[in-house]
Amino acid sequence: MHQRLVLQYLPKPDRKDLIDDAYWLCDTLGLSSGRDIEDLSIRIVLSLLKESSKKEGIASEQLADLLGITTGRVNHHIRNLSRSGVIYRNRRLIHLRGRSMKESVQELRKDADRIFDDLEKVASEIDSMMGLPGSVNGLKESHALVLPSSPKR
Repeated sequence: MHQRLVLQYLPKPDRKDLIDDAYWLCDTLGLSSGRDIEDLSIRIVLSLLKESSKKEGIASEQLADLLGITTGRVNHHIRNLSRSGVIYRNRRLIHLRGRSMKESVQELRKDADRIFDDLEKVASEIDSMMGLPGSVNGLKESHALVLPSSPKR
């Protein structure tokens, strides 16, 4: 499964409040979406954070009971949160990545750094093939660029 990192700049809450800060953090990471009108993604993350200090992981059935929703709805949000890299599943148990929100954010930063390292390398290679200034092995003469309609994968 491909990881999907979303970052958006949002103003931080004016006052220090657990719920406001948790919502800001989750919204900034793109964990909540317009269709999540009950804020289940955020509630799941907060529940996992609370449970992470007690034991190793929690089953989706237990999360459903804690939140008063169906297991199917929990699993839908778990798939989205797993894609973002904030949580992971190990067998039947769901875990917050890291034992704290701070550790989870640090893990996401490492993921982002790896992605940006790859992006920078490919960008440099493209610059070099295009003969752009600052590229390592630029082309000596100008070449017409013909782009295919879509890259073959």
